[in-house]
Amino acid sequence: MSPIRPGRAVVPAVSAEALREASAALREAVRAGDAQLPAGPSSSAAAVVTKVHERTSLVGGHTVVALAGATGSGKSSLFNRLVGTQVATVGARRPTTSTPTAAVWGEEPAGELLDWLDVSSRHHVATGDRQATGGPVGSLDGLVLLDLPDFDSREGANREEAERVLALVDLFVWVTDPQKYADARLHDDYVAALSGHGAVMLVVLNQVDRLSPSEREQCVLDLGRLLARDGIEGATVLPVSATSGEGIDALVQRLANTVTGQNAARDRLAADVRSAAQRLSSAVADTEPDLKAHEQSELVDALSRSAGVSTVVDAVGRDYRMEAVAHTGWPFTRWVQAFRPRPLRRLRLDDKTVEVTDRDVRSVLGRSSIPPPSPAARAAVALATRNIAGRAGAGLPVPWADAVDAAVAPPGSDLTDALDRAVVATPLRGRDPAWWRVLGVLQVLLAIAAVAGLVWYLALWGMGALAFPMPDPPLIGGLVPLPFALAVGGVLLGLLIAALGRIMAGVGARRRSTSVERRLRSAVADVADEYILAPVAEVLERHRTTRQALERARAL
Repeated sequence: MSPIRPGRAVVPAVSAEALREASAALREAVRAGDAQLPAGPSSSAAAVVTKVHERTSLVGGHTVVALAGATGSGKSSLFNRLVGTQVATVGARRPTTSTPTAAVWGEEPAGELLDWLDVSSRHHVATGDRQATGGPVGSLDGLVLLDLPDFDSREGANREEAERVLALVDLFVWVTDPQKYADARLHDDYVAALSGHGAVMLVVLNQVDRLSPSEREQCVLDLGRLLARDGIEGATVLPVSATSGEGIDALVQRLANTVTGQNAARDRLAADVRSAAQRLSSAVADTEPDLKAHEQSELVDALSRSAGVSTVVDAVGRDYRMEAVAHTGWPFTRWVQAFRPRPLRRLRLDDKTVEVTDRDVRSVLGRSSIPPPSPAARAAVALATRNIAGRAGAGLPVPWADAVDAAVAPPGSDLTDALDRAVVATPLRGRDPAWWRVLGVLQVLLAIAAVAGLVWYLALWGMGALAFPMPDPPLIGGLVPLPFALAVGGVLLGLLIAALGRIMAGVGARRRSTSVERRLRSAVADVADEYILAPVAEVLERHRTTRQALERARAL
């Protein structure tokens, strides 16, 4: 009876370059994902990357095939039959294989490979021994066949050794028998767990010489059904008998084909890479959320409120108006401004009293005297940051969402100090307007005129008191005495210009306040970006890098 060979799609051979690129992508995913990836699958993926590097660095074209099975399945007998001589010890009632035994075909040295596999028991298959297998079409040169300890051994060390070597070999040959072919440990712990490795898997039903033809056919069909349930749709079930030699030629031919193709090692490594990437894929989302502009604007609004931007802007406006009055007000009363407290100076933001450098603002000024944020302002910041975290973490797995939450919460008072430094470092003044100087000069001239008219009248009064002849003052337009025009006109026009200056100061104060508010919000936005948005963006970028790297690794 011919073996069951379910239809399997032809998979192109994996090139060495494609394997290296996929392994590099898996390494990048592990590095970028870091603590946000589950520890177990992440460690396994890192081990796969290491294995790919080590296995592809080994010189030679050997193909490592492992005979693996449960106790009593006849692995060692089958191993001896394939080798053509008694190499492995066969136990009648209990397992005797505690360490792997290797048989090597061909003259190419396999010492380095076997050292990497950590297999010390080695046998070189001579030409005469090879002929005992029946002579396949093609050569077995390059085959390294391993007889493993039973994976269901009562000895824990034996099971661990079998699993260690199974993680390194290129092709699995699962050896079972009519009594244990449905064993749950074989199917659940091994075959199903390696369902992505169907291209490097053979299943051998040994001891078929004990079955009638109908029983044999039924067992093969049932085993094929179980393999399909395990996800191995393309598995090959070969009925053999290590005792009678039935089916051995077909098995040897399959091994010869595998060795000749020299693709098993890369196929196994590629399957490992794909499986590792698939296990990690559940730890990332399908895409990354975008932070909307209005959410960033809400954050800047809340931080501006917390930083006291409105207080500073109000102080800038009042300071501007005081400066304008000091330059353009009536000269006989403007001196009063010197005794009024300056709003920016009270906040320790008067950049005319000390030079502020961008390099180290706090070393010059320390903290400002802006009132601390109110509870409402702090609550607004907390709400805005939670909104940012909620939007950025929406749809992400819990570890990534937690990383976003941590990114939007700077430790301690770092954010408060950064906002204060940003406000202190922002220029709050501008160049003095030209109209200040124009109105100031006019005010001086009018004051001089008023004083001159007053002095003129005092001189005339003094001359009259001393009975000196008094000349008539010149008239303007033949009606208004010049001293009167100078004194009264100087005062009235001075007051009028002072009033005009106050009106213009109000307009200028609003413009400067608007300009300073833009600067302060820009400075606050820079702080928001550095302390909140940039860390969140870094988490999202790591997620994107991890996701895309896993996609490249799975596409191998």
